[in-house]
Amino acid sequence: MDKYAQLEQQYCSQNYERLPVTIIRGQGIYLYDTLNKQYFDFLSGYSVINQGHCHPRLIQVATEQLNKLTLCSRSFYNDKLAEFSEFICTKLGYEKVLPMNTGAEATETAIKLARKYAYEIKGVPANQAKIVVMNNNFMGRTLGAISGSTDYYSYHNFGPLTGGFVNIPFNDVFAAQNILQDPTICAILVEPIQGEAGVFVPDEGYLKKVNDLCKQANVLFIADEIQSGIGRSGKFLACDYEDLKPDLLLLGKAITGGVTALSVVLGSSEIISLLKPGMHGSTYGGNPLTCAIAIEAIKIVEEEKLAQNAFEIGKLFREEISNQLNEKAKAVRGKGLLNAIAFEEAVDTTHFCHELFHQGLLAKPTRNNAVRFTPPLSIKKDEMFEALKIIIATIKKL
Repeated sequence: MDKYAQLEQQYCSQNYERLPVTIIRGQGIYLYDTLNKQYFDFLSGYSVINQGHCHPRLIQVATEQLNKLTLCSRSFYNDKLAEFSEFICTKLGYEKVLPMNTGAEATETAIKLARKYAYEIKGVPANQAKIVVMNNNFMGRTLGAISGSTDYYSYHNFGPLTGGFVNIPFNDVFAAQNILQDPTICAILVEPIQGEAGVFVPDEGYLKKVNDLCKQANVLFIADEIQSGIGRSGKFLACDYEDLKPDLLLLGKAITGGVTALSVVLGSSEIISLLKPGMHGSTYGGNPLTCAIAIEAIKIVEEEKLAQNAFEIGKLFREEISNQLNEKAKAVRGKGLLNAIAFEEAVDTTHFCHELFHQGLLAKPTRNNAVRFTPPLSIKKDEMFEALKIIIATIKKL
C-alpha cells in the first residue's frame, strides 16, 4: 500500500471498496498509477468519462472559463447558463431545463416535480401521490432515492424511509398496466437500461408500451438516462432506440465529461415551472464553468461520432465475449458500451476484477454477480481487441 492509500485509509471515509491502485493521471482511455503503469479504464468513473480522460477541448474550454467566471448566484442571470439552456433544450426538443449537480439530485428533483404534478395538475388528494419505480433500480444514495430501492444494503438501517414509492418488476408491461389502475399514481420512473443492477436491457418495445400506458393514465413517464445517456448506449439516448420522448428526462455523469459535476431535468414548461422561487435550488447548479464545459462535452460526442463508435465497438465486445461463455461466465448483456458479464454465483467477482487489474485493466463488480465494462466511448477497435485479450484470458482462468 503506497502513502496515498494509507492517507486515504487514515483520514477519509471508507464507504467504497477499492482496488489496490492509486491513480494520479488519465489520458484518453487510459489511467496511470504512481509508478506510471498504464491501465485500460473500463469503469470510466461509472460511465462519466465518455469523451475520454482530459479531452483537450474540455480542458481548453474549462481553462478559458476559469479565467472569466466560475460561480454566479442564481439570484442573477449568467451568460453560460443561458447558452447551455438554449443548447440542451433545442437539441433534445424540450421547453425547459432545471440544472443541478449530481444524478441523485436530478432524481430528487424529478420526485418533487412528480408530486407537484400530482397535486396541482392531476388532482391527486393531498399526501397520497405515489411514484412507481422498478425492482433492482439505482437512483442514487440520498434518502428519497433509497426509499424506492430494493437493494438491502442501500436502505438497511437508514429508516424511517420516505413513503410514496411503489415497486414493480422491470421489463414487465403487465405489471405497469396493473399498477396504473391506481388513480394516485403520478409517475413511473425507469432506467432504460438498469446499469447498477448488472446491465439489464429490457425487451424491444417495453419502454414505448409503458410510455403509452402512462399517457392513457395521465401519469408522467420519467426516464433516468444518467448512466445510459450521452452516447453510452450506442445512441445519444437509450430512449432513441424506441423514438421515445419522456415527459421528464434525467441526464448527468458524462454531460460534462468528468471535468465538473452537472445534472439536468428536462421537461415541458408546464411541469418544470411547477417549482417556483424558494421551492428548490442548488448553490452550484447551473454555474458558468459547468455550463460552458457541458456544451463542449456534448459537441464532442456529436462531432467525434462517439455514440456510433459505442454502437459498433460494443457489438464487437459482446460478440467476442459470447464466444467465451461457459458454465462460470454465463452471459454478456448490454447496449453500446454499457455492458456486463454475468457470472455463476460461486464466482468471486471481486477476485475476478483483481485479476484484471494485475493484467492492466480496471473494472468493478456490480449487483447480481456481474462485472460492468464501460470504457470511454473514444476507444478504438484495436484497443478493444487488446483489452479483450485480458478479459478473455481472465475468464479462461476461472
